[in-house]
Amino acid sequence: MKNTLFNIYCDESCHLQNGRDNDFVMVIGGITCPDKFKKQVSDDIRAIKARYGVYRDTEIKWNKVSNAKSDYYKALINYFFDCRYLTFRAIIVDKRELDLGYFNLTHDEFYYRAYFLMLSRIFAPGSEYAIYIDIKDTRSQKKVEKLHDVLCNSRYDFNRQMIHRVQQIRSHEVEIMGLTDLLIGALSYLHRGLNTNCAKLALIDLVRQRSGYTLTSNTWPLEPKFNILLWHGRKH
Repeated sequence: MKNTLFNIYCDESCHLQNGRDNDFVMVIGGITCPDKFKKQVSDDIRAIKARYGVYRDTEIKWNKVSNAKSDYYKALINYFFDCRYLTFRAIIVDKRELDLGYFNLTHDEFYYRAYFLMLSRIFAPGSEYAIYIDIKDTRSQKKVEKLHDVLCNSRYDFNRQMIHRVQQIRSHEVEIMGLTDLLIGALSYLHRGLNTNCAKLALIDLVRQRSGYTLTSNTWPLEPKFNILLWHGRKH
């Protein structure tokens, strides 16, 4: 019997080593969708856009959340939780606690380790995975190739039969990636202690309500729908 193929749509927030003062939280997350349902999910999201008067090609982005489109973004969050085909997993890292010297790691090495920690609980024997990552910068392709090597080696998948693709995509071309951006954006906003955008705070409250979790501590490790890990390192 043919293995089931799952697509994982990954995004990241505040992943760089140095940033603005309030960029101290790194969030890496991904939404998983069976490949055979990706078209249905994309069509459903486009239908939501049409219902709220949003152009089909408009990118779903956390930084665009506003009071004027609050109901639209709430509909997208509700769709994620109502859709039985979609699951979410994220790792949250307070970079102020990250002592790279103590762990004998470079920032890039920790970045790959964090990605592995996020993805490793998703992988299951007997399934195949295609991982899609939003393009961030000119170094992205080399990072993607390295991440593919790290993931395959960690799973003894030397022939790349389980993790057969890690590929960059442009987020505006894939509807599901927008949902990933919304969810990691909500977690990042909360954990950075921001509170100036009422529409964003309302979305965070909705995620908290629909998930049944506080969002400020780990979920149950085997939580299937909305799974988060708060990684704690060694404080300086």
